[in-house]
Amino acid sequence: MKSRPKVGATGELAFKIEPQHAIDFAAGGMPAVLSTPNLVGFLERTAREAMAGCLEDDERSVGTEIELRHLAPKPVGQTIHCTARVIHAEDREVTFQISARDDRELIARGLHKRAVIRIDHFASRVKEKSA
Repeated sequence: MKSRPKVGATGELAFKIEPQHAIDFAAGGMPAVLSTPNLVGFLERTAREAMAGCLEDDERSVGTEIELRHLAPKPVGQTIHCTARVIHAEDREVTFQISARDDRELIARGLHKRAVIRIDHFASRVKEKSA
């Protein structure tokens, strides 16, 4: 790593909920709302981008753990604001406090851990498992 992310450093990402981000069981009166897996993806992306500037060219960060409470439904068309704030950084692991909200309320909150990996080593491990 070029530098360890500082505690308190924050990343933000806003996205509009598109039909492909909605649950796949919206039928029979069930409204199309943001799915939890898609929300997790946006929160992980927020954390990943928040620490990207700390990494060497041959490094990436990968998610290793997520603890999330999805608190409120949001329909297609709404804009969601994700935040990832560094609360702990040690060795090659960074822990974030994550949250998502719209203009009215908190939608989700939790913790997310990411590990810094070297691309070549990671690719080698994946290749071994693919053989």
